[in-house]
Amino acid sequence: MRANFRMQRLFVDAPLSSGAVLEANADQFNYLAHVLRLEEGAEILLFNGRDGEWKATLSFPTRKRIQLTATEETRPQPAPSDLHYLFAPLKVGRLDYLVQKAVEMGAGLLQPVMTQHVQGKITNLDKLRANVVEAAEQCGILGIPDVAEPVRLLDLLDRWPSERRIIYCDEGDAGQNPLPVLSAIRERHLALLVGPEGGFSEEERARLRSLDFVTAIPLGPRILRADTAAVAALAVVQAAIGDWN
Repeated sequence: MRANFRMQRLFVDAPLSSGAVLEANADQFNYLAHVLRLEEGAEILLFNGRDGEWKATLSFPTRKRIQLTATEETRPQPAPSDLHYLFAPLKVGRLDYLVQKAVEMGAGLLQPVMTQHVQGKITNLDKLRANVVEAAEQCGILGIPDVAEPVRLLDLLDRWPSERRIIYCDEGDAGQNPLPVLSAIRERHLALLVGPEGGFSEEERARLRSLDFVTAIPLGPRILRADTAAVAALAVVQAAIGDWN
């Protein structure tokens, strides 16, 4: 069932079921009452990443309180995405874009990886998670991807489960078409790795290429910025062997 984009959507961190009554927090109150200017009896959509999407009715017990009463399930909760997205942090602004697009493209886990040439950094995981929630609210997604603590790429590879194949974008690959490479992959548990703006170091590339559970793919004849490469890689993986197929 497709999302209803004519109604406002709001993420809530509380159980949802028929008749459930939720109290809007201060930020939600300000958004609903002062930004959207919703009135008594208005309807919005609620989701929590666990219980599906629910239509809810607003009421104002007092001038400074809003209650949300769930009345009808509009979409059931889908199975969580199994695609892990591993990315080298970019600079502020472009990092926000990268995270938003990963959510839109169906990543189930966001894992920041610190590479030798990384130029950005993760200073506030709560802000990153808020960006994930906002992206899900805006694009009709019901599942909220997990956000993991940053980890060094080489450390991550040392303890990686071999049953989950890592697909990584290799700017040094001699080919141009990723589809033949992707079509040969038989594993269903996948992770996509996108490197930093400066690319992977020779040590990192050598380590990646030495591992049986890692597959390198090219991304065509053009040089792409890291955030553009992230979207292109997610699209081609989802189309070839992911949930678009």
